[in-house]
Amino acid sequence: MNILPVFPTPYERAGVVTPGLPILPHGVERHPVPGGGSRAVQIRKGDQITVQDREGLQPVELVFFAPDGTSDAGMIGATGGRDPQGLKAALSGDASGARVMRALDTAGFDIGKADGAIVFPEGSNPGDYASFVASRDGLLIVCAPGGAMEPHEQWAPTEVVLYVRRANPGKQKDGLVPPDPLADPLADLNIQPGEARPFEVKAGQYIQILDVQGRECSDFQAFSLRALDNGLEREIDPTTTRSLMGSLYPQPGLFSKYFSSDQEPLVEIVQDTVGRHDTFGLACTARYYEDLGYPGHVNCSDNINRELGAFGVRPRGGWPAINFFFNTLLDDTNAIGMDDPYSRPGDYVMLRALTDLVCVSTACPCDVDPANGWNPSDIQVRVYGETEDFKRSIGWRKTPEADVEETKKTGFYECFARHTREFVEYAGYWLPNQMTNYGAIAEYWAAREKAVVMDLSPLRKYEVTGPDAEELMQVCVTRNIKKLAVGGIVYTAMCYDHGGMIDDGTVYRLGETNFRWIGGNDQSGLWLRKQAQERGLNAWVRSSTDHHCNIAVQGPLSRDILKQVIWTPPQQATVEELPWFRLSIARIGDFHGPSVVVSRTGYSGELGYEVFCHPKDAEKVFDAIWEVGAPVGMIPLGLAALDMLRIEAGLIFAGSEFDDQTDPMEAGIGFAVPLKSKEDDFIGRKALEQRKANPQKKLVGLDLDGGIVPTPGDCVHFGKPQVGIVTSAVKSPILGKVIALARVDVTHSEIGTALEIGRLDGDQKRLKATVVRFPHFDPTKERVKGNY
Repeated sequence: MNILPVFPTPYERAGVVTPGLPILPHGVERHPVPGGGSRAVQIRKGDQITVQDREGLQPVELVFFAPDGTSDAGMIGATGGRDPQGLKAALSGDASGARVMRALDTAGFDIGKADGAIVFPEGSNPGDYASFVASRDGLLIVCAPGGAMEPHEQWAPTEVVLYVRRANPGKQKDGLVPPDPLADPLADLNIQPGEARPFEVKAGQYIQILDVQGRECSDFQAFSLRALDNGLEREIDPTTTRSLMGSLYPQPGLFSKYFSSDQEPLVEIVQDTVGRHDTFGLACTARYYEDLGYPGHVNCSDNINRELGAFGVRPRGGWPAINFFFNTLLDDTNAIGMDDPYSRPGDYVMLRALTDLVCVSTACPCDVDPANGWNPSDIQVRVYGETEDFKRSIGWRKTPEADVEETKKTGFYECFARHTREFVEYAGYWLPNQMTNYGAIAEYWAAREKAVVMDLSPLRKYEVTGPDAEELMQVCVTRNIKKLAVGGIVYTAMCYDHGGMIDDGTVYRLGETNFRWIGGNDQSGLWLRKQAQERGLNAWVRSSTDHHCNIAVQGPLSRDILKQVIWTPPQQATVEELPWFRLSIARIGDFHGPSVVVSRTGYSGELGYEVFCHPKDAEKVFDAIWEVGAPVGMIPLGLAALDMLRIEAGLIFAGSEFDDQTDPMEAGIGFAVPLKSKEDDFIGRKALEQRKANPQKKLVGLDLDGGIVPTPGDCVHFGKPQVGIVTSAVKSPILGKVIALARVDVTHSEIGTALEIGRLDGDQKRLKATVVRFPHFDPTKERVKGNY
C-alpha cells in the first residue's frame, strides 16, 4: 500500500502567507508527543498513522490495544515483540504519562501485556517519518522514550509528532472545533460571532477565553457582584488598570491584575498564550459601523447591553472593555489603527476571579476591517473550579508555526524562590529580577567585591554531533572551529548570508565530532539544523535546553568557592587549573556526587564560572555551592543587576546591540570574525568582507553628563542630524556616572567626539555625551582573567 503522509502547511491566499495558521486537510489530526513523554489517541479501523521525528535520532515506541484489551502491533501493520520499556518509564515521568495512565485505567488495559513496536530502530534524520494503517479500532500509545541526560552527554529525548488521517472523518465542519478543556469545566460556552454571553464566577474560579479559529477579537467585562447587589456598577476600568500596572495590558507575573475605578482588583491574568491585546478601546459600537456606512450592523456594545440588562446594568453607547486578541496600533502621530490579531487557533487567556463576578464575553462580528482577520469566528469560554492548579505562564513559540509552549520554571527556580517572589518571563522561562532583601545595587556590589550566583538556564543549548559536525560548525559560525581543541570553548557570532547576526554564543567542544552550541535564542539552533539538512551533512542538531540548566558563579571569590565544591577526575583540570574559556567534566563533592560540566565563562566582566547540570540535580548542586559561598558573602543575583554588570563590561545583548540587520563589527565584536586567519568559507563571509571594507556604523561607549539614564532606542545626534541610537544604558555604581553603549555613524565614532542624546522628540531635550573607550569598566579584562 502506498501511504502518503500529510503534514501542516502555512495558510496562503492571494500571495498572503500566514505561518501562524498552519492547516491540515479535513480528517487529519496532529498530536505532538514530548521528548521523554507519551500520548494516547483513539484509533478507528482504516485510520492512517504517521509518526515523524522532528530532530532526528529519536526512537519511538508504539503500543496498540484493541477494545478487548489484547495488544498486537500487527493490528496497525507494525512489527512487535518488543518490551516497551521506555513507555513504562515515561508513564510515571511527566504530565503526558499521567494522562496516558488515566486513558489506560479508564479502558482497563494492562500495560504489562503490551506488545511494543520500535520505529526508527537504526536511527533517523530530522523529518523522517513512518506510516501505518490500523486494521481495527483501538487505543494507540506513542512514546518518545528517553531519560535524564548527564551534562557531559549529548543525547536528549526530543519531540515527535503523531498524525492521524481518519478513514471516515464524517461531514466536514465549518472550521476547527475547540480543543479539549484543561480540566473539568464548571461552564463551557461557545459564543458565535455577533453574540455575547453573560456568566457568573465565584472568587478563586478560573476563566478561560479561547480563540477557536484564530484571529478573532473577544471583548470582556467583569463586574463586582457585591457592588451590583448594592446598586453600584463597578467593572474593570482600563484607565485605572493601565495606571496601576504601568503597562498597556497586564501579563502573568507581578503586574497581572485588572482593577475597577475604585482600585479594587477584580481579576488577574494567570496564563496568556498571545501576549498582545488592547485595554483602552471600546467594544465595537453602532456608531463605528454607521460612520463607515454600515447602519444597523450588529455590534458588541449593543450585545453587551442586551445581556447585562438582566443584571440591572445600565446600557451604554459604547462599552469600555478588555479587547482580548485585538491588535491596536499607535503610530508616531498618536493615531490609533488596527491590524489582524496575533492569536492562532486554540490561543487563550486564563484569568482568576479575585471576587465574585458577573462577566460578559463576546465574539466580535466585525467583518469590514482587519480586527478579526476579515473573517469573524467563534470564541469558547470555560470556567474552572478554584481548586484547579494552573501555573502562571506566557506562551512563546520557537518559530511562527511552532506549537505554543508555556513559560517554564528552570531547575533552579525553587532555589532562587527562597530569596525572591519577583520573577519575570525571560525567553520562555521564569527568572528572578531582584532579591527581596538585597535589590539590584547590593547584588551588583556583591558581584564586584565578593561573589554571586545567578540562573542562566534559559540559554539555548543544542547538541551538534556526527562525522560532519565540525564541518557544519565551521560553515555556520565566524570563528575557526578547526582550531578549537577538545575541552575548549570559543565565543563567536552566527550570521545570515547578508552578514546580519542570527545570534552570538559559545561553542563547546566535547569531542572530535561532538559540539555543544549555547546561544541566546532558538533561531541559531534551528539554523544549524537547517544548514545540516540543506547541505546534506552527516550531522545532527538536537535541542537539549531542558536537560541542561546552569548557574553562573561570578566574582572575585568564585574560584575559592567552587574549588571546595567541585571534584574533578585526574584527566580533567581542577577549578584552580581551569583557564579562561575551557571546561571540565566534573562532579559535586566527590566521585559519587551529581555530574556537572564546569566552564570558566560568564556574562559579568568578573572572574567566574558556569556550572551545568541536569534539572534533577539542580537543587543538590545549588545547595552545595550555597553552603560554601553564603558564609563568605555570596548572594543570589537577578536580571536587573546582571544588566548593570554586562553594560559596564561592554557585553552585547540580542535586540539591543545586535539584530539581523547588524553585523558583528557594528555590534562591537569584530574580534569574533577572524577573516584573515580563518581561510575557510562560512555563511556571510562575502558580505562581511564587504561590510568591513566599507563600515557604516560602529558600537561606541558614551559618558553622559547629568544623572538621566537614556532609554534604549533614544536617538543620538551630532547637532541637528541623527547619527545613531542608544543600545543600552545604565548609571554605573562603581564609576558613579551614567554610561551607555550606542551604535553611531563611523564619521562620528572617534574617541572624544561630543554627541547629544535626544529625548522627547529628539530636539526638545538633549543629554550631552562624549564618545569614550569601552568596555567602560576593566577594558583590559584583567578581572575576568582573574589577574587582580
